[in-house]
Amino acid sequence: MAERITDQRPGDSAGLVPGAPFHPRLGDLALDLAKSGRIGVVVALPSDISASYQLRPVQSGEDWRARSDGSTLRPVPVPVTHVTPVKRDAVYDHRARQAAMPVTVHYEDGRVCETLLVLTAMQVDLYYTQFDQLIETKDAARGHAR
Repeated sequence: MAERITDQRPGDSAGLVPGAPFHPRLGDLALDLAKSGRIGVVVALPSDISASYQLRPVQSGEDWRARSDGSTLRPVPVPVTHVTPVKRDAVYDHRARQAAMPVTVHYEDGRVCETLLVLTAMQVDLYYTQFDQLIETKDAARGHAR
């Protein structure tokens, strides 16, 4: 399966602005704040015939309508399955007292996104200790002494 990497550059999408209306397309999942966060599939868009979005529950139940301006709708986030390091060097910024490590975020729908894992100086020290312990455990299991 070919991995698709999403682009993280800022776009013109109103969906990126907190509290902005979400204008889903047919077939999109949408969360409706007016229905206590109920999630549905968009089966009809506002048009000359219909003045609202029509949503259908994912499992079962009655269809419902949402405002045509999208003010009560929000996108449904795709769950993250795991994060893996990218084979590039991490960088430490001594002025900011932070490290940045390139990682790939893997989503349930198969998409991936490259981003940075930013760690404070204290987190770098903590994970150094934890990784040292992991390496010792791995070496002991293989019968190697450090």
